[in-house]
Amino acid sequence: MIGITLKNFQERVVDFLFETTTNINSKPKIVLKSPTGSGKTVILIAYIEKYLTYHDNTVVCWLCPGRGNLEEQSREKMQRFAPSLKTADVLDIINSGFEAGTTYFINWEMITKKGNRALNESERKNLFERISEAHRKKQNFLIIIDEEHQNNTSKADDVISSMNALYEIRVSATPNRRVSGEFYEIDELDVIDEGLITRFMYINDGLDHVEIDDLSHETDLLLEKADEVRKQIAQAYKEEGENIRPLVLVQFPSLSDALIEHVENKLNDMGYTYENKLLASWFSAETTADKKLNSKKLGKINIGTTEEDAITKADATPVFMLFKQAISTGWDCPRAKILVKLRENMSEVFEIQTLGRLRRMPNARHYGRDILDCSFLYTFDEKYKLEVINAGNAFETQRVFLKEEPRSITLVKELRDQDADFVDEKVIRTRVFEHFRDTYNLTGKKDDNKVRMEIRGFIFGTTLKQSYLKGKFSTLRSIKEGTAGSYGQLDIEVNTHSHGIDLQHNIDALKKYIGLSYSKTNQVLKTLFLRDFGNRNYKLLNLSLREYYAFVINNIDQLKDDFAKISSDARNYAAPFSKTVDLKIPLEEHYRYSPYEKRIDELETNVYKGYNSSMITDFLRSSSERLFEWYCERNKNVKYIYKNGDSGQQYLSIVYTDAFFKQRLFYPDYVLKMTDGSIWLIETKGGERQGESANIDIQAENKFIALSDFAKKHDYEFGFVRDKDSRLYINNTAYSEDMSNDAWVLLEDVL
Repeated sequence: MIGITLKNFQERVVDFLFETTTNINSKPKIVLKSPTGSGKTVILIAYIEKYLTYHDNTVVCWLCPGRGNLEEQSREKMQRFAPSLKTADVLDIINSGFEAGTTYFINWEMITKKGNRALNESERKNLFERISEAHRKKQNFLIIIDEEHQNNTSKADDVISSMNALYEIRVSATPNRRVSGEFYEIDELDVIDEGLITRFMYINDGLDHVEIDDLSHETDLLLEKADEVRKQIAQAYKEEGENIRPLVLVQFPSLSDALIEHVENKLNDMGYTYENKLLASWFSAETTADKKLNSKKLGKINIGTTEEDAITKADATPVFMLFKQAISTGWDCPRAKILVKLRENMSEVFEIQTLGRLRRMPNARHYGRDILDCSFLYTFDEKYKLEVINAGNAFETQRVFLKEEPRSITLVKELRDQDADFVDEKVIRTRVFEHFRDTYNLTGKKDDNKVRMEIRGFIFGTTLKQSYLKGKFSTLRSIKEGTAGSYGQLDIEVNTHSHGIDLQHNIDALKKYIGLSYSKTNQVLKTLFLRDFGNRNYKLLNLSLREYYAFVINNIDQLKDDFAKISSDARNYAAPFSKTVDLKIPLEEHYRYSPYEKRIDELETNVYKGYNSSMITDFLRSSSERLFEWYCERNKNVKYIYKNGDSGQQYLSIVYTDAFFKQRLFYPDYVLKMTDGSIWLIETKGGERQGESANIDIQAENKFIALSDFAKKHDYEFGFVRDKDSRLYINNTAYSEDMSNDAWVLLEDVL
């Protein structure tokens, strides 16, 4: 097994890739959008290990871009985290051919660059001959295309086409969405919540109004500001007891020796030189234009040549590094916290990967301090800044400060105990048993139970029900897209050996809901449904082993629905937690805002000075949130409103439990202080659209119960707020998803 514990979101990606590449109905191309810092290499290693367990006749080709020795880095990680897996490189292919069960790490330039011997005719079989040889051996190819956005060339496509892989998995932070295939995007918020990347990237923080005289003035100003922030970060790390030296990256638009020398001289005046090793540089000629410049600055200085003196070490000496573009791919330096993006007369191509290098947290955790939990971009390149914002990886932010009177407000928050992630297997087994028993009116008579479940749509027997496409198609494209066709059904007798993989990924899909491993989830299901297994007091069916396989595989969609309902079951189970602590509203906060609003109105009721309408646009807030904040602004009964954070130690949190006693935290959206002195806690949810609920939170009822209990315990008022037909409704009595229920009343009748 891979020697690293995956984060929850990483497990979900592995499960998706495994399920997709073992489903005959999946498209052969899979695009994975993986934000920089999400651990895509670890995810891919875990997936390959799982896939090869069931497909030992497969050859995996891991294709990496040429810059940065990324293939060597990826191979080293596989050897470190999954030493049982076989690895090789392109020279091994040329010399010995492909070996099934092996992952080949291949540098794109070695197989696509003109004149490379990998494609030359010689006494050795070239790459294409080795691929043909593998096909004759009936070996299957699985292709991983790392940083796929860089490999869209005709030569690259020729190599990929010749492999005729069962599946292509294309991975990038900025993938080509035009690729026809399956698509999966890792939610950036999931990566942030796990502490792997920074909470935000601040753009030009502290540069509220600047007048620029010339390029030199602009450059000097950015460098001085970056150094000011770097020193603040360094001090904060020291206060936290961390031996981390923050690094400033200075990116140049071109190999302009004059501009590079100006920066070097400026940094020298500030005390950062190549001689004292506080300054480093990394320049390479990457384009034809670069080569024509004949720059004197090419090469690496103070980058380090060994692991002991590498600039990527947390306590490495350099604090400024000058570069152009070469480090954007395959270079990880979590201590890099600040980017200065210089410009000349023209803006250059925006590279999201460079920004991604600033998002990594050195120790994969947040500190509850903005100066450490965020990264910083300084640039006066407006085109570049706009591209960054539109890419969704950074935002314009404004620092706001708490007004005097709200500083006296003292709130209470809850914290989980140390066993928050503990899951009681017996409790889970009981909950699942009770759900099936009560939902389907099951008894101790197993044959009767089978009939009752059949009536409710469950399929029994020893055959697998699979659909297949049929019909008349005019073009190859119509076949691929399944248009103008219909589906037939194929019945296949269960084979417990060959269908083990189908059982595996179906149980993987169920384990997510209950927080158990694959084996323990399987044990729960076997106890309930498999003959002569587990505690007979929890037996609902007496299925044979082949019947059990068919039951789980055929009924996976219905089982998923059942397990989701079990997890969200709101019975108000008691949840122990260690303590409550007092909380003050943070003295300052950074809020994202839209910089292109024509009219900006300050919201006077907000606890922060400078909080305004550009911070609650439809780009940044849900409709219920926008309507609620405007409602409070116009309501004379509301004295102050505070927008609570979504995660973090500095925000108000409440403990709730799911049906399996698993402790979770949620953060009510708003805190109100009314003119009568009362405190209200408000959670906003998706409202109702054309008679259909827009609320996607399956844990909403559990949160409602927890919020109600918390409010009563601490003498707060509370409510869930949703919108319908541009009006707001509140519920603070008994939870109901149906907004036509009497529990939902107009907000104006309550507040």
